Amino acid sequence: MTSELTIKLEQKGRAKYKPASDYKIEDVQKVLLQKIIEENSKIPDVNIDSDYLANIQYQQNKVNVLSLFSGCGGLDLGFELAGLAAVIGEDAAMAAFANRDTFDAVRENSIFHTIYTNDLFNEANESYAMNFPRDHFQHGIDIRKVRNFPKSDLVIGGFPCPGYSVGGPRLIDDERNFLYLHFIRAITQAKPAIFIAENVKGMLTLGKGEVIRQITDDFSAAGYRVQYQLLNSRDYGVPQLRERVFIVGVRNDIAFDYHYPQATHGGNLQPFVTLNDAIGDLKDYPGPLYTGSYSSMYMSRNRKKRWDEQSFTIQASGRQAPLHPGGLPMEHIGTDQWQFPNGEAHHRRLSVKEIARIQTFPDWFTFSDGGNLDASENSRVDKQYKQIGNAVPVLLAKAVATPIAQWAVTYLQQREQQNSQQLMLF
Repeated sequence: MTSELTIKLEQKGRAKYKPASDYKIEDVQKVLLQKIIEENSKIPDVNIDSDYLANIQYQQNKVNVLSLFSGCGGLDLGFELAGLAAVIGEDAAMAAFANRDTFDAVRENSIFHTIYTNDLFNEANESYAMNFPRDHFQHGIDIRKVRNFPKSDLVIGGFPCPGYSVGGPRLIDDERNFLYLHFIRAITQAKPAIFIAENVKGMLTLGKGEVIRQITDDFSAAGYRVQYQLLNSRDYGVPQLRERVFIVGVRNDIAFDYHYPQATHGGNLQPFVTLNDAIGDLKDYPGPLYTGSYSSMYMSRNRKKRWDEQSFTIQASGRQAPLHPGGLPMEHIGTDQWQFPNGEAHHRRLSVKEIARIQTFPDWFTFSDGGNLDASENSRVDKQYKQIGNAVPVLLAKAVATPIAQWAVTYLQQREQQNSQQLMLF
């Protein structure tokens, strides 16, 4: 790409470059169009592992789900739980969810059935395999190298977001910004009735809003009615301040109008779930956690919430994990400067188990650390922090999935009554 299209300054900042701020929308459009051409050129002529397509395990009486950028499965688990609640009831589903054996005994009743997952992160794939039924095909290769995707009824996934993050360099032409094109490529082949794509809040303002416009236009061009909305996880029973964008597309020929879930917590609703509610019982037995010093960047802002508050956003890094709420609060001593009033020894980061709770994973959900006994404990647990921080909070995913699950149950019942001979749901 030529230098006039990079939309970034050749100036060192927190990342390799600092983004330019005086660009024009026309410049952004040129960058996006050029990168789209470049990304499409990377698609292989020959599919890798193409034999799997003949062995996809469809279930005619289920919503067959294709999961992209699956990670350890936070979004997938939330969908599975919503699909179970739609069949056996909310109370029964949530009661079963608390125990692995109980959940395993009933989870096959979920209206959602995953047939395919894709992710490059080995440890996340291992975690997914340990916690989900083995009746799906797990593709552990770069999505850009997958030429053909299986047919499905629903496609879900959170395409990678470092290029959009307000905490990162915010480069418009970051190649990671364009992995959504392969999400679109997947839906053009899978032809699902509905897709759900999750991403960070920063994508709404990147390129002065031109990036989200381009993304939604591209999804719409694939034959979908597309909408997006910013949701805060704490409004849905998650003890965390985490804002994420959910892009929802319904195929143009499908008679279903998706409505985003109404908040269930806050205001006159149920009280927000607090850190004390979520992790108060782990004070003495937190489990493995990331240890070590704190960087000047880490100490540039407050990292500790009170017990009666919700956590800061859980990030995909052990080093950047928020502080445990116990002990004295941090003190603000100057511009971008905070300190521990009684020294580092009296403060610690949230543990792996604590951040998993904050992301609303059940305690039975296990996370692979790669199994490398020669690696340091920090190195091993950091792989777990990364998986958990990258995941969609399970209860937020469940809230987003619930309208689809409820509609799909009725649709499947109608189809069964009509004795349809179609293999696929839609």
